[in-house]
Amino acid sequence: MAPEARYDLAALRARLPGIRFEDNPALVRQKSRDFYWYSPTLKRQLDAVSADLVAFATSEDEVLDILRACYALRIPVTPRGAGTGNYGQAMPLAGGIVLDLSGLDKVLEIGPGRVRAQAGAILADIDIACAASGQELRLHPSTYRTASLGGFIAGGSGGVGSITWGGLRDLGNIIALTIATMEAEPRVLELTGDEVSKVAHAYGTNGIILSAEVPLAPRYEWVDIIVGFEEFGAAAAYANALGEQDAILKKLLSVIAAPIPQTYFLRHRTYLPDGRHVVLATIAPMALAAFDAFTARHGGQVLLRSDQLAPEEAKGLPPLYELTWNHTTLRALRIDPSITYLQVLYPFPNQLDLVARIHAALGDEVPAHLEFVRFDGKVTCFGLPLVRYSTEARLEEIVALHETMGAPIFNPHRYTLEEGGMKQTDATHLAFKRDADPAGLLNPGKMIAWDHPDFDFGSGRTYLFAGLKD
Repeated sequence: MAPEARYDLAALRARLPGIRFEDNPALVRQKSRDFYWYSPTLKRQLDAVSADLVAFATSEDEVLDILRACYALRIPVTPRGAGTGNYGQAMPLAGGIVLDLSGLDKVLEIGPGRVRAQAGAILADIDIACAASGQELRLHPSTYRTASLGGFIAGGSGGVGSITWGGLRDLGNIIALTIATMEAEPRVLELTGDEVSKVAHAYGTNGIILSAEVPLAPRYEWVDIIVGFEEFGAAAAYANALGEQDAILKKLLSVIAAPIPQTYFLRHRTYLPDGRHVVLATIAPMALAAFDAFTARHGGQVLLRSDQLAPEEAKGLPPLYELTWNHTTLRALRIDPSITYLQVLYPFPNQLDLVARIHAALGDEVPAHLEFVRFDGKVTCFGLPLVRYSTEARLEEIVALHETMGAPIFNPHRYTLEEGGMKQTDATHLAFKRDADPAGLLNPGKMIAWDHPDFDFGSGRTYLFAGLKD
C-alpha cells in the first residue's frame, strides 16, 4: 500500500509550512534504520521497515509543532538521533514520520560537575565544549564521535566510563531530562531523580527527549594500554582485580579472547602476538606507575602504551574504545559478515567462574569479549561475545545455555523493550505512557505492555533499568 494511503502526509505538510521534510525513498529508508543488521534475526524481520517521511526539527518549538500536527492527524512519530543503535530502537515499525533531532545540537550550559545539552548534540562535541573547564562526560558509548546525547540516553545503557561510574541506570548518571509529550497540545516536562527512568532507555516510546543534564568528571589526557596474557582466565582475573583497584583511575577495562584481536583489529595487528588474549585499559596519567606495578605483579605483558608511541605510529591508530563494546562486533562484521553477538551479564560475585565455564563450553563458537563495569556498586562484567552464526535455532540454543548456567541475556536479537531485557515496563511506566502518549503514536510496536495489557510484569527477568513501583 502506498504511503499516502496510510497517512495524510499532504495535510501534515500543509500544517507545517516552515518544517523541512524529506520524501526521497532512498533517503527516507536510510533515516529509518540503525545498526539492526548486526543481528541476522533483526535483519530478516526489519529489513523492509521504512518511514513515509522524515521531518527535521531545528528547535524545541518545531518539535512541539510537529508533534501537535501528527497527533491531530494520528501519524506515528519515531524519534531519531544519530542512528547508532543496534536493536532497531529508532526504526519506524508503523511507518509515519521519523523525527530527526540532529538539528537540536546546542550545548546549553556548563557548570561545575554538570552539563546541559540538547538531544541532538554529539557526545564528542559536548566534551570539546567542556574541555575549557577541565571537565568531560563520565560515560559514553564506543560510538562517541557520532552518537547524540538524546540517542545515548534513549537507547544506550553505559559504556566507556562504566568501570568507574556504573551505567545510565544508576541514580546520578542522568541529572535531568526535558521531554515533550505526544498530545493534542504537547507539554514540556522536566524529569529528575527516579522519574528519569521512565524515559531512559525507552526508545522514545514515553516522550521525546529535548535536552538532558548529565554529570561531568575531571578531564585527563587518558593513556590507552594493551596488556597480553597467554591464558584467557588469567586475563579475566587480572581485569577483575584491576577493576577493584579504586585508586587506579580508569575509564575502560575490556578483555578480548584470541583470536578476535589478531583477526579483526587490523590497525593494531603489529602489537598483537598470535595466541595472546588481551586486556584493553584506559588509565589516567597519575595512575600509570601504580598500574605498571599492578600489571607486573599479575604477570601481564604490556604490548602497547599510547603515551610511548612515536607520532607516526600513533597517527594511524583509532582510540582503544573503538575496539571495545559494540565496536568489537562492528570490526568483526566488516571482515566476516556472518558474525553476530550477544549481550550477557555475569552476576557478582561468581562472574569469573561463570565466564570460565561458558568460555570452556562455547569458546570456539562464541569467543569471549568482556567489559568490566560497576553494577549496583560491585565490579563485575558484561559480555558482548561474538557468535559464529549458523542458524536462528542454534542462536536460541546458545541464549538458553547461558541462561541455564546463570548468565542473563539482554537479547540484541529482539526489538521490543521487554524482550531485550534492558527495560522493565511496570504499571508505573505504563501509566506514564498513557499520560504522555495517550494515542500510542510514539515509536509504536516497541513496547509489548502497551499493545498487550496482560503482559506479565513479574516475569522474573533481570533488567538494567529497574521499575519504579518500589
